[in-house]
Amino acid sequence: MPSVVYFADFKEKKPFESKEDIIERLFETADIGSVLSDGDLTAVKVHFGEKGCDTYTNPVFVRKITDKIKENKANPFLTDTNTLYSGSRFNSADHLKTAIEHGFGFSVTNAPIIIGGGLREDVFTDVTINKKHFKTVKIAPEICDCDSMVVISHFKGHVVAGFGGAIKNLGMGCATKEGKRDQHRVLQPQIDISLCTGCGRCVEICSFSAPEITDGISVIDSDKCASCGQCVSECPEGAVSFCWEEDIAPFTERISEYALGAVLGKEKKTAYINFLVNITPHCDCASWSDAPIVPDIGILASFDPVAIDTACRDLVNMQAGNTGTHLLCNHKPGEDKFKGTWGYTDADKQLSHGEKIGLGTTDYRLIKI
Repeated sequence: MPSVVYFADFKEKKPFESKEDIIERLFETADIGSVLSDGDLTAVKVHFGEKGCDTYTNPVFVRKITDKIKENKANPFLTDTNTLYSGSRFNSADHLKTAIEHGFGFSVTNAPIIIGGGLREDVFTDVTINKKHFKTVKIAPEICDCDSMVVISHFKGHVVAGFGGAIKNLGMGCATKEGKRDQHRVLQPQIDISLCTGCGRCVEICSFSAPEITDGISVIDSDKCASCGQCVSECPEGAVSFCWEEDIAPFTERISEYALGAVLGKEKKTAYINFLVNITPHCDCASWSDAPIVPDIGILASFDPVAIDTACRDLVNMQAGNTGTHLLCNHKPGEDKFKGTWGYTDADKQLSHGEKIGLGTTDYRLIKI
């Protein structure tokens, strides 16, 4: 049976209707309030954006959602977990500071911020899933302990996963640092010595002291490496990469399995809202924002993370691609925009494996509102 996905198309909005108005109409039409009960502590799972990124979900939009949650007599709090790589969200103090600097303070969003998973290292709950890659997964207690969730995702590209939406927001975003290591461990960065200039950028950014410059070339200690991928995304020469043919599928499958663990027991108490705006090639973990690969499309809502991400993928692929961007090919409507951006990725594996393990279904019915 197909899952319903509600779609507010920006091209068909009502006259003089703002995006905040659209969010309110979508919340009510999709009946997102049905997952909320009186007095619920409701986790609003967001991504506050790495310092330097400016395409994360607008906190003014988040405010509209928290207001609607409060109208349903639930008690919302914004949450995310600390990053595996160094940056402005590596510990809870810096993470909270970044969230405030990006506009997610109480005065804007009407909800407190609780960073999940511990101040520096891991405080986690083991969740049993018994799937292909994991028997148990390490989820932030704040996610496990909440009564309900509204997962707000900015749908965009991703250098390894192909794209990131609700599934990645759950799988990587609700995992603690050790859980993130579990997912990334399958990835092993490799140095192309023909491209490496020994500039030391990888040494500078690595939180685990894995790379060293030896005889003018970077060498990565695999025993120290957490496989977070920061060196891959930030090498100015493109000299660091993963073994795409072997690593991509198991990595994306692991994300889906962690996503399952994040919602286990709360499947009927979780709703998803995906923003198809600022559809950039990179995720919001990057400390920069590139030009969008397609125009803004709209906002979607569902109770199924696989269905909503499938619908988002399809809507992106239906667009004509923006020229002069990181989208190098597949500009025509109907062509795979994420393959055109990151040719080595297999983004659909998130969807197919998510469906296989019972996270949701790729069979959806799109209802325009």
